Amino acid sequence: MKTLTVALGERSYPIHIGAGLLARADLITAKLPQKKVAIITNSTVAPLYLAPLRRALEAHGVAVIPVTLPDGEAHKNWETLNRIFDALLEHRCERSTALIALGGGVVGDLAGFAAAVYQRGVPYIQVPTTLLAQVDSAVGGKTAINHPLGKNMIGAFYQPLAVVADTDTLATLPPREQAAGLAEVIKYGLIRDRELFDWLETNMGLLVKRDAAALAHAIERSCANKAEIVAFDERESGPRVLLNFGHTFGHAIEAGLGFGNWLHGEAVAAGMVLAAELSQKLGLLDAQDAARVRAVVTGAGLPVKAPDLGLKRYLEVMGHDKKVEDGRIRFVLLRRIGEAFVSDDVPRAALAGVLGASQVHA
Repeated sequence: MKTLTVALGERSYPIHIGAGLLARADLITAKLPQKKVAIITNSTVAPLYLAPLRRALEAHGVAVIPVTLPDGEAHKNWETLNRIFDALLEHRCERSTALIALGGGVVGDLAGFAAAVYQRGVPYIQVPTTLLAQVDSAVGGKTAINHPLGKNMIGAFYQPLAVVADTDTLATLPPREQAAGLAEVIKYGLIRDRELFDWLETNMGLLVKRDAAALAHAIERSCANKAEIVAFDERESGPRVLLNFGHTFGHAIEAGLGFGNWLHGEAVAAGMVLAAELSQKLGLLDAQDAARVRAVVTGAGLPVKAPDLGLKRYLEVMGHDKKVEDGRIRFVLLRRIGEAFVSDDVPRAALAGVLGASQVHA
């Protein structure tokens, strides 16, 4: 097991990464204010991992309330959030009753947001079971639900007490979900960790084949990058914005197609290719680096071509992006692999060019 720390003063917390951690109930019980928890999970993860986690906790004298939600991005909404509140109220959960998020990014976001607002804030712990959640969404305290007009538009910054990432859970991950998680690993290499990107170019085949050592390295390196950024800029007022590389386009793809049609990581992958192409078109990124971005995304088994929503629809959805300031869409762009920056000075013609619009004023 490797343990990293998200350094936030009194609210600092560990990220435990390793095999067999679902059985390590001590990693969770050490953080609990009372011996009662609600495990928030979904209909896909529950049959696989709810019972072993529950047994481990109950063996330590912890009372467990299971809350199983429907699976999928399409259910990341008020209705599903209320199902969590219904269960918590029905079982008379108190302010010291911790929530445990057992699942991927959707479960983590829902459980985290519920924890942030139930009785004005209760403790929670992330137990991510997907690669995307283990390398990105479970770390950093971003919680949210979607709105029909935009992804993650309603939420809160609310940090967990701990993150327990059991790499054994990746064995049951469908190939499509596995690939989606690799998108976020690639992102870290592109925005700030050129050494990681170089390693990905050489080792992507091992990651696709789920080599245990390669996956452990990718998860640890990704979490180290995320923890460092979050510790410096918890509420995204500075460099944490760079973590949204590919996400302005990606969130537009998800919302434009309808949540759940493309996985988050798939949309981000296509969004990263668009961002690299936009960087090249603006004379920032050279053609060789842009080609390397496309190649590593292809090697991960992820889409490099974004859907044709039309320029007007892209602009409409991106106009609801959380990074918009004074009505201007801000894009995370690349100067080179490993060096990203934010710009709100992107000509409409350049956007039309990368989005494949037939005319600038479409």
